[in-house]
Amino acid sequence: MVSFIILVLLYFLPALLAHNKHNFTGIFLLNALLGWTVVGWFAALIWACVEAPAPRPVVIIPAGNFCGACGTPSAQARCPHCGRL
Repeated sequence: MVSFIILVLLYFLPALLAHNKHNFTGIFLLNALLGWTVVGWFAALIWACVEAPAPRPVVIIPAGNFCGACGTPSAQARCPHCGRL
């Protein structure tokens, strides 16, 4: 009985490693459905161990008028950067 529990824990090792990741459901399903193939188990293990990409920075653009030609913020009728209306 103890060996059965150890084998089940070893089988679900990728899912256990990914328990706090945002893609846990995908890793668990891959592990549960294709873990019996060695390739599926290793794919789930690698996916569980890979770090998630860093979040992209948010760029806040101030409200106002923008030049339609160059995109420069401008409160004037004529763009100070490119000179267009």
